[in-house]
Amino acid sequence: MVLTQKETAAIKDLQTQEQTCIEKYTRYSQAAYDPQLRELFKNISTEEQKHYNSLSQVLNGSVPQSDCNDSRGRNYHPTACYSSNDNSPEKKHDTFLVTDCIGTEKLVSGEYNSDVFVFGDSDIRKLLADIQIEEQNHAEMLWKYKTVNSMT
Repeated sequence: MVLTQKETAAIKDLQTQEQTCIEKYTRYSQAAYDPQLRELFKNISTEEQKHYNSLSQVLNGSVPQSDCNDSRGRNYHPTACYSSNDNSPEKKHDTFLVTDCIGTEKLVSGEYNSDVFVFGDSDIRKLLADIQIEEQNHAEMLWKYKTVNSMT
């Protein structure tokens, strides 16, 4: 498999997005007050690293298998750490982190949605669509956390 210049540029751009997500989730996992949120950020960072590695494989000429797993978001059920009447600085801080990450996931998911059409190879298109689904799962998990903690 040989990528065109446009396809190579798209993969490298997506890698930049993934690297930013890895760094953000790693930093946020250290900054969050709620241990459950720290763990969620750590898990999402690991998923973003897998995305980055999959994109690296494409640049190196192979396409990893994809499973189009859309159940992680659906099956995520966080418990509340914060109550609706909690106005603590910790809750405000964690609310900011979660809200920022939901925005990031929307952006990254949108990039995958657009870039999938750059590729003619159906295996690459399937991989990118799978990663987009996983980005949507991340946003869903973050939203569920935010909702259960009365952060909306």
